[in-house]
Amino acid sequence: MDILKSLGHPEEILNLFRFKMGGCTAVMPKLDYESMSRSLRTCYLYLNQTSRSFAAVIQALDGELRHAVCIFYLVLRALDTVEDDMSIPLDKKVPMLKEFHTFLYQNEWCYTESQQKDRRVLEDFPTISQEFRNLAQEYRDVISDICHRMGVGMAEFLEKKVGTMKEWDLYCHYVAGLVGIGLSQLFSASKLEDPEVGQDTELANSMGLFLQKTNIIRDYLEDMQEGRAFWPQEAWSQFAGCLEDFAKPEKLESALCCLNLLVTDALRHVPDVIAYLSCLRNQSIFNFCAIPQVMAIATLSTCYNNPMVFQGVVKIRKGQAVTLMMEATNMRAVQMIIAQYSQQILQKVSLCDPSRDKTLNILAVVREKSALSQSNLPTRTHYLSPMYLSAAMLLAALSWQYLSTTAAQAQGTGNMPGH
Repeated sequence: MDILKSLGHPEEILNLFRFKMGGCTAVMPKLDYESMSRSLRTCYLYLNQTSRSFAAVIQALDGELRHAVCIFYLVLRALDTVEDDMSIPLDKKVPMLKEFHTFLYQNEWCYTESQQKDRRVLEDFPTISQEFRNLAQEYRDVISDICHRMGVGMAEFLEKKVGTMKEWDLYCHYVAGLVGIGLSQLFSASKLEDPEVGQDTELANSMGLFLQKTNIIRDYLEDMQEGRAFWPQEAWSQFAGCLEDFAKPEKLESALCCLNLLVTDALRHVPDVIAYLSCLRNQSIFNFCAIPQVMAIATLSTCYNNPMVFQGVVKIRKGQAVTLMMEATNMRAVQMIIAQYSQQILQKVSLCDPSRDKTLNILAVVREKSALSQSNLPTRTHYLSPMYLSAAMLLAALSWQYLSTTAAQAQGTGNMPGH
């Protein structure tokens, strides 16, 4: 049970209960699906089916921006599904990726031969493209342009591996940095943010790179098992003859050295993340941008020097995720979260790690940019008696069972039809 994993973190248990009892609506209010067209409701259904991380925060955006970002996500999910599908031969996949942006204006285009789990977005692409064409021109221009640039970049890396660290940056730019740039341009186009937000492509690119690098680092084992490799050769070749070696128990020390090197590289983007978030003025956009970023630094803190990256799935606790979602609603709180997880990484830096000096340097920069000293950070250490813990476990288990049932019943009355 999720609640048992958070027993040593009472604030997480409290937030899990608050979230179950409707606290989530403060950050992610429910949508009025009844007022939407049938095709738009279908698009939100696909959003919820295909997104593990972004569906909730997308649906919390204000006004017409919400629909634009929903369609943007689905278009790029469809493009990404083509890239990931190993059953499509290269001579067919490369032109598909490069021309994908043109399919947005073809009423009937779809692809029904995909073997991927998210193939529905390709099979029913006419519904998505129809809603794309219903968007205002300024939104359509951004989405089409980003889709085109991303497709060309994906095609480039289909025929070559991620070699140097610069190529890692370039690959992450194509698949995620462009997303950050496109989203920033949508924010400005909606008039909910100043034009400068959409014009500062360097900061927006860093937002995407930080998230993408975190995912690549965390997903080492899953990618290896599916025959994909995204860790840059320049990094792993310092410690092993091939990337697959890191999954071998006897290579654990080398694997951790490479892991820590890549985490250190990802942390380079955190100062830009802080600068970007500091520019936002709309609350729903701030939540949308800040929540994934604090989740990412929490994930990096969990991954750093962690052998489980090479042995299984590394995830932050659900109670931890819920707490971050509920807390990361203002810049002060985000700075505190970043400083806390930076401190956690700092405490795990080994004296013999080859990247030690670089890690310490970037952590110092991050702490300076977050403008918080260690003495300002609230403690999260709690001393609980065994008797309290036993009673808490029993109460938590009983309460969670009850709340899960009642919350599910309540949610069932408010969910969109068919979901």
